[in-house]
Amino acid sequence: MATPDHLFNLRNNFYLGAYQAAINSSDVNGLSQDDVVERDTLVHRCYIALGQLQFVISEINSSAPTPLQAVKLLALYFSSPDAKESAISSIKEWLADPAIGNNATLRLVAGIIFLHEQDFNEALKYTNAGGTMELHALNVQIFIKMHRSDYAERQLRIMQQIDEDHTLTQLANAWLDLSVGGSKIQEAHLIFQDLSERYQSTSLLLNGKAVCCMQMGNFDEAETLLVEALNKDARDPETLANLVVCCLHLGKPSSKSFSQLKLSHPDHVLVKRVSAAEESFDRALQSVS
Repeated sequence: MATPDHLFNLRNNFYLGAYQAAINSSDVNGLSQDDVVERDTLVHRCYIALGQLQFVISEINSSAPTPLQAVKLLALYFSSPDAKESAISSIKEWLADPAIGNNATLRLVAGIIFLHEQDFNEALKYTNAGGTMELHALNVQIFIKMHRSDYAERQLRIMQQIDEDHTLTQLANAWLDLSVGGSKIQEAHLIFQDLSERYQSTSLLLNGKAVCCMQMGNFDEAETLLVEALNKDARDPETLANLVVCCLHLGKPSSKSFSQLKLSHPDHVLVKRVSAAEESFDRALQSVS
């Protein structure tokens, strides 16, 4: 008989982007030592997602288990541009250590960091072997970023063989459908809708539906979904970025959303692209003046 999964609600809320709900459901009794480490790891990752980086850095001490040390490193990486180089150097050093280098959480954190660095080959070096549903799901994301939907589909097939109904399998399926486009957009929308009805409507799922709507040309519906997402989390970078794009298509002012995004997430890809475009435009003006 299968043992009960005491951490299901915590884990599932985390996957769906319901970070506060995940933290609230973390007080579980009767956990094994491994479960305690997994619980603490997930809770601290929720705090990272909520932007409470210094709390995570101060809470995890040097004697904590490897998974928690890896999460602290992730918080350090996101804490400031100056800390990135040090965090990358440390994680490479840890990954080279035979005693801890194959730890699944350490490999996952390495994958997340190198995905953010746009160093996809380095990320895959640590994630490609899989081993957990999160690692497989991260592989799907990396391959989509590399425009290799064929490899992403292979990873999805592995996930479906392990557990077709798993929340991460459903999300990975929706991500892949979005990247493929065409008739698959409607299928992605149905997945996001189904997850919203089965669990709860989060900013992550609302953004998923909004992107589907935008790709189908339904910008008014997308705007409604994004405003709802903004009410759940006014600082969420993906909501702000998607709202900028949506407003531009609707011919509405987008400067407020863009200013918020630039202020709270200056490293966001949209901010960087707009800044690069502005610099190119200024150089072009100077060359003809």
